[in-house]
Amino acid sequence: MRKGVKATVIGSVFAVMVSGAGYGAYNIVSALGGSSGVGGSSGPAPVKTGPPSASEVRATTAKFFAAWEKGDSVTAASYTNNDGAADPVLESYSGAGHITKVTITPGTATGATVPFTVKATVSYKGIAKPLAYKSQLTVVRGKTTGRALVDWQPSVIHPELKTGDTFVTGESASPAIEAVDRNGTVLTKEKYPSLGPILDELRSKYGDQAGGSPGIELAIKHDVADSADTTLVTLEKGKAGKVRTTLSATAQAAAEKAVTKYSESSVVALQPSTGQLLAIANHRDDGFNAAFLGKLAPGSTMKIISAATLIDNGITTMNGPAPCTPDAVWQSQTFHNLTGLKPDEGATLADSFARSCNTAFVKFADSVKVDSLTKEAQDRFGLGRDNWKTGIPSFDGSVPASGGPDTAANLIGQGQVQMSPLNMASVTATAKTGTFRQPVLVAQSLDDRQLATAQGLSASTSAQLRAMMNRTATSGTAAGIMAGLGGNIGAKTGSAEVDGQAKSNSWFTGYRNDVAAAAMTQDGGHGIDAAGPIVRAVLAASG
Repeated sequence: MRKGVKATVIGSVFAVMVSGAGYGAYNIVSALGGSSGVGGSSGPAPVKTGPPSASEVRATTAKFFAAWEKGDSVTAASYTNNDGAADPVLESYSGAGHITKVTITPGTATGATVPFTVKATVSYKGIAKPLAYKSQLTVVRGKTTGRALVDWQPSVIHPELKTGDTFVTGESASPAIEAVDRNGTVLTKEKYPSLGPILDELRSKYGDQAGGSPGIELAIKHDVADSADTTLVTLEKGKAGKVRTTLSATAQAAAEKAVTKYSESSVVALQPSTGQLLAIANHRDDGFNAAFLGKLAPGSTMKIISAATLIDNGITTMNGPAPCTPDAVWQSQTFHNLTGLKPDEGATLADSFARSCNTAFVKFADSVKVDSLTKEAQDRFGLGRDNWKTGIPSFDGSVPASGGPDTAANLIGQGQVQMSPLNMASVTATAKTGTFRQPVLVAQSLDDRQLATAQGLSASTSAQLRAMMNRTATSGTAAGIMAGLGGNIGAKTGSAEVDGQAKSNSWFTGYRNDVAAAAMTQDGGHGIDAAGPIVRAVLAASG
C-alpha cells in the first residue's frame, strides 16, 4: 500500500469536487471559428447556449470514449471542461496503471447523463488480469466556448477515484494482511463493506511487521497524506500477514446492517472497561471514515461533558437547580429549545438533561469561564489534545475556548465544538466508568505506541452522569429508543443544526452493560430519528 498527500478536513466530512474552467484547445477554436465570404470575415460564430442537444451528447461522448480507449490522454482530456485536471488521471490510467485493451460501452442516456461500462486488461511484467466496472458522465455546455463537453469529475474514470487520485500498478508498498477479530474470525471488506478503508489503513501501517510479503496490484493512489491506497485488482498475491484487531464480528455485522438504513451515517462501539473498539461502520457515498475522522457539532450529546463541567466546578449538581426557560439570551444571541418542549422553571439539572433543555445549559454560560468546558474535555475526557493513537488515523475531538456567543453555544454542542462518533462513544464510556481509556483498534503491544491518558472523573461525578443518562434512557428523550433493552443502560440524544441544511444532523450515544456506542446521521433530523435506531441495534446485538 502506498501513501499520498493529505488535505485536512475541517468542519465537514464531505469531499468537495469543483469542476475547473480550463477548456484546452476549444478556446482557440472558438476564437477562430467564423464564416468568411466575399469581402472578408463576418466575425466569429455566436457561442451556443442552453443544455447540449441529444446529438451533441452522443457526439461528445463518442469522441471522449474513443480517445480514452486509445490511451490518448491529451485528446480525451480536451473533450472535458477541465483538461488540466483530467489529463494526468487519464495518463496514469494507461501509463502507470498499465491498463490496456479498453472497451467502453455506453448505456441509455438520461438527458445529458450517460451511464457506461468499462472492460479492460491490467498487464504488468507478463501478468494480465481483467478489470471491469461501471461509471457515468454528464455532458455540459462549455461556459466560454459554448461547446458540448464532458463535465469533469474523477469518478468518471472510476467510481472510487477522487480529486488528486491517480492509478498505479506494481509491487505493493505494504504486504497484504489477514485481519481477524478478537475471536479469530477473518474480517474482509466483502463481508463487512465499511471496513474496506480501515483494513487498507491497517495494511499500510502493520503489513510489514505482520510477517507478510508484497504482491503485485493495480491500485488508486490517493492524494491524501497517510492515506492507504485502494487496491482494485490483484495480479499476483503476496503472503498475507495476520493482524488481530479488537473488533467483534457480531457487533460489526450489526453495525453494518444498522447504518445501511440511513444515508450518510456512521457508528462506533467500544468496551468502556478496556477502551477496545468493537465495531466501526459507515454508510456514505464518498467512502469517508466519518466514524473516526468526522468533524461535526455533536448537538446535545455534548451535554454529558457540559453537565460534568457544571458538577466538577461546583456550579450545580444533578439535583441542583437548572431552570428550563422558554428561551435564553447570551451576549445578544437568543437560544431556543426544540419545538414542543414545555418550560419548567423549577427543573433540576437531571430534569433538564433528561428532557434535553438547551436554555437550562445556556443560562450557565454566566457561571463558567471561557475555558472551563475546554479543560473538562481535555483533563477529564481526554479530548482535544491530538494524541490518540488508535492504530489508524482518527480525530480526537475539539472543544476550543471560544468567547462571545460560542461560550453558550458550546455548552449545547453547537458553536465551535467538533466531534466524531468515535469521540462521543469514548465520552459515554468515560461517563459510565469514570475512567478515560483511549480507544484502540489493535493492541498497544503491536507497535509499542504511547496511548493518551487523562485524569478521568471523580466517583461522585461519574455516578451523577450515570444516573442522568439512565433517566434519559428510561423516561427521558431516549426512552423510546432504549425501551426493551435489559441490563445497565444510559443514553443521550442530540441534534445539531447546520446552516443551509434542511434538517439537523442526528446524534445519539448510549451504553448497555459493557458496551458504549455513538452514531451520527447527517441531515437525519432529531437524535431519535436516525442515529438512535442505529445505536440501539448495535447495543441490542452486543449487550
